[in-house]
Amino acid sequence: MGFKDFIQSRSLKVKDNKRTKAAELTLRESIYPIALVTILFFLWGFSYGLLDTLNKHFQNTLHITKARSAGLQGAYFGAYPLASLGHANWILRHYGYRATFMWGLFLYGVGAFIAIPCIKAHSFGGFCTAIAIVGSGLGSLETAANPYITVCGPPKYSELRINFSQAFNGIGTVIAPVLGSYVFFTFDDATALENVQWVYVAIGIFVFLLALAFFLSRIPEITDADMAFQATETHANADDKPFWKQYRLFHAAFAQFCYTGAQIAIASYFINYVRDTQPWSTDASAARFLSGAQGAFAGGRFFGSFIMNFIRPRWVFLAFLTSCIIFIGPAITQEGWTGMSLLYVVLFFESICFPTIVALGMRGLGRHTKRGSGWIIAGVSGGAVVPPLTGVAADNLGTGRAMVVPLVFFVAALSYAVAVNFIPAYRDPADAFSVTEVGMTHDVEDEEKGIPEKMVDEKLGESEHISDNVTKGTS
Repeated sequence: MGFKDFIQSRSLKVKDNKRTKAAELTLRESIYPIALVTILFFLWGFSYGLLDTLNKHFQNTLHITKARSAGLQGAYFGAYPLASLGHANWILRHYGYRATFMWGLFLYGVGAFIAIPCIKAHSFGGFCTAIAIVGSGLGSLETAANPYITVCGPPKYSELRINFSQAFNGIGTVIAPVLGSYVFFTFDDATALENVQWVYVAIGIFVFLLALAFFLSRIPEITDADMAFQATETHANADDKPFWKQYRLFHAAFAQFCYTGAQIAIASYFINYVRDTQPWSTDASAARFLSGAQGAFAGGRFFGSFIMNFIRPRWVFLAFLTSCIIFIGPAITQEGWTGMSLLYVVLFFESICFPTIVALGMRGLGRHTKRGSGWIIAGVSGGAVVPPLTGVAADNLGTGRAMVVPLVFFVAALSYAVAVNFIPAYRDPADAFSVTEVGMTHDVEDEEKGIPEKMVDEKLGESEHISDNVTKGTS
């Protein structure tokens, strides 16, 4: 294969009106692309966990208030809708998933390298600008990765797949605060800031190498035609309606806005909460407690993925989100170990909410899937709104009392969990995907027709080649 042929074989352009069989991938065929994309989940989990630690770090080193330090979250999550409804969504609809992954990694790397001179200059505003570019890159990754995981493989396991992949996001959020506790809080301010620079150098190099890996890899591209086929096969034809009448989608986006805002607010001020309610604690010990809480979060995702094998995901979602409300209430007034333990429980039950909203909100969208995913991911911008509100409350009332702010947003998000369980127009499309056999029997059928085992990329884009083999195998 010549260089020109090699470049052509790695083309990033995909025709959205052409079926590729990608919506019918079996479990075995979907393993490699899911594993590769799951690396991205770990990546933005690490970035998010690092941001929560930097929130307190910059309060100390740059002497800023809790409300102003929330500018990090505002810049980071405020960039999400610019990606999910803007540039990333355009690339996703006009080129495809692989192109969007590479674009997101490019922005992430650029933002990481821009952060370095801003840190050297002690410029909080400059660093927020760099973080906004990072957030735009990660928003691009989430715009593509979340829907990709839900549709790459048998539809009946979509919630299980995305919660399992998101569990590695949780692992990233565990590692980052541990790193921060040793790298940021155990040195003098000047050394700590220098350590932050090296962390972002390493991130920048890694994400550019990962972008190259995506360019070289052949992963299935799921088109609008594939998703329309999947919606038809499952009899969840919500895509018959125009996009602006996809009311379930917009309710899911609203729930994502409220839920994500509450989740980010709790994690952002967890270290402050521990310091305010346990005066004997230090920033380093509080950061390690945050890592433990994020460990409960990651464990909740693995546990949630497991029980979704036996209980409908919509019921698990309702139970977990309700539990968040139940346990954060007492944390508002409790102090010491009791209050912190309650937040541990809250983070455990937060675990499956974000990915399950994504999976349930996208069900039945068919040809609207790529566009619709942008709206659900845009809901992440709640992380730019709720933390500053919580910071203002913390500056005036204390961090414990400030937890009433995320409580209010949890209650608002609960409206979607109730609707998807008790309103037929929400419930029926979700259940249709849970019982479909699309992608479950494909291997058996292929063996009966005499089709030899193929590589994943052969399965996807070369329907003519498959048809020829079927003819030969049955003649």
